[in-house]
Amino acid sequence: MRIVLIGAPGSGKGTQAKKLVSHYGVPQISTGDLLRAAVAAETPLGLQAKAAMDAGQLVSDQIVLDMIEERMAEPDTKKGFILDGFPRNIPQAQALDAMLDKLGRPLEAAILIDVDFDLLIQRIAGRRTCSSCGQMYNTYTSPPKMDGLCDVCGGRLHHRADDNEDTITNRLRVYEAQTAPLIDYYKAQGKQYSVDGSGDIEQIFQQLCDIIDSLPGNSSKKSAEQAARLEQTIQEMMARTETKSTPATQATPVANKETRTMTAKKKKAASKKAAARKSVTKKKTVKKTAAKKKVVKKKAAAKKAATKKKAAVKKKAAVKKKAAAKKKAVKKTAAKKKVAKKKAAVKKKAAVKKKAAVKKKVAAKKKAVKKKAAAKKKAASKKKAPAKKKAVSKKKAVKKKTTTRKKR
Repeated sequence: MRIVLIGAPGSGKGTQAKKLVSHYGVPQISTGDLLRAAVAAETPLGLQAKAAMDAGQLVSDQIVLDMIEERMAEPDTKKGFILDGFPRNIPQAQALDAMLDKLGRPLEAAILIDVDFDLLIQRIAGRRTCSSCGQMYNTYTSPPKMDGLCDVCGGRLHHRADDNEDTITNRLRVYEAQTAPLIDYYKAQGKQYSVDGSGDIEQIFQQLCDIIDSLPGNSSKKSAEQAARLEQTIQEMMARTETKSTPATQATPVANKETRTMTAKKKKAASKKAAARKSVTKKKTVKKTAAKKKVVKKKAAAKKAATKKKAAVKKKAAVKKKAAAKKKAVKKTAAKKKVAKKKAAVKKKAAVKKKAAVKKKVAAKKKAVKKKAAAKKKAASKKKAPAKKKAVSKKKAVKKKTTTRKKR
């Protein structure tokens, strides 16, 4: 089996991948684990990845593909593999297909674990991981026996900081935009299958097993295993029958011949019955898968329409908000202008008043100076008058004296 698991964050890919590894004996290839291991081991690819991460960049698709190719060379992947976390978009899927075709080991199936987004938010927000052994719990669906402690090893349970509703919603939007189109990509190749991921872990696992067992590469293997088990059962039954009827030392050729004929008939009937049962199971699986695909398609269309409607409402609200903000800004600017204008008028009036006061003050000062000058002049004139009068009197006296002399 060569499969890739597709699903949104919190859909249970990791949990189901571990169960499939245990059941089918094939390795889970997680790109996240590969990157961490390569960086820790300081392999050439690990050093390239570390350089990109240290520079704050995403690790290139080519580095990730080279790591997957390296992992494919290990012996435990001969039976098959389960890819988890890659590809995340169509260009990555195309590059992966090219690489696997080159190795002669193309993907057999891409299985979507489909879960409603509201349930995913609840799952991720309630997710807790043991910091010691990595065992996963959920406070809503599968809580530990003791709050905050692991049931397996007693380690502390860790809640990731990014497992909050806002971050989860954003991650789901990214998934819907980039990863969801992979469904159509693999559908076009006839490799797309879906399981309902909202049920019990064991129910989901059984659905996955049904799909994997119905794959062309596994059906013949399953038939061979069933035939081998049937052969062994018949031989055991035959041995028990022989032991009960007669001792081994006294068995006759005739009895052996009859037993062989009877065994051949039983074997043929059982084989025919198994083939008929397999055909019915296969038909049921195909019918069930088709019905599920139809439901998934309908659900996806409804979800898409709802998302579109939500986006339109959000956009309308944003436009309305922007218009209101603009109107408010215009109103505020007008009010500011009005205040500024009023302030300027008051300032101008004050300036005119001040100017008039200064002019008045200057005029008053000038008048005072003029008045003072006039008073000074008057005072001076008043002081000068007696002296002048005395001089005139003296002059008159002299004149009179002179006239009197002449007469004598």
